Amino acid sequence: MPRVAGVALEPRKTPVQARSAASVEAMLEAAVQVLLKEGKERLTTRKVADRAGVSVGTLYQYFPNKSALLQAVLRDHLDGVARTTERVCGKMKGSTLDAMATSLVEEFMRAKLMHVATSRALYSVSDDVRGAEIARQNAARNIAVVAAMLESAEERLKEDAQVVAAIVLATMAGVSRRILESQLRDGELEAMQRGLVTTVRAYLAACVAG
Repeated sequence: MPRVAGVALEPRKTPVQARSAASVEAMLEAAVQVLLKEGKERLTTRKVADRAGVSVGTLYQYFPNKSALLQAVLRDHLDGVARTTERVCGKMKGSTLDAMATSLVEEFMRAKLMHVATSRALYSVSDDVRGAEIARQNAARNIAVVAAMLESAEERLKEDAQVVAAIVLATMAGVSRRILESQLRDGELEAMQRGLVTTVRAYLAACVAG
């Protein structure tokens, strides 16, 4: 069972019924709302339970402590980004590399930045809940689906698709992190996204077999 400084992070149980799943979803959403309003230091399981409309006892059935709850919120957020990546990669299979680059960047950045305040708040708690480990797990998942998409492209790559996928994803993650860490002026976000599309398209073009 993963622990941080002796604190258990694994959920106590997994919801198996629709009602239980809805309760867990409500708790995760409530945790985000409390985190945004109160900050991570003032967030408590009682405040989250009250916001979700459940008892603290019900919350503890699934999450043994605050850290486990926040880790679950982070996992849910990154899983949403991964599902977006899987969806766009499935849709773009067999397309050109240019089309793949444009769609992948646009959908990935939309998923990461749809709720900027939430993404920033979760970034701030990442180190407290083994966020790097969760990110590595999601990276492996994302690399696999992006590589499969690239291997289906109309053009043939001269580089290993897994390596290319890893570089593309690392580039997108770096730009999104920069955006989350910065207070951008009007127009800068759009300019960075356009630049990212250009960068990824140019890199993929350079990986095409001559």
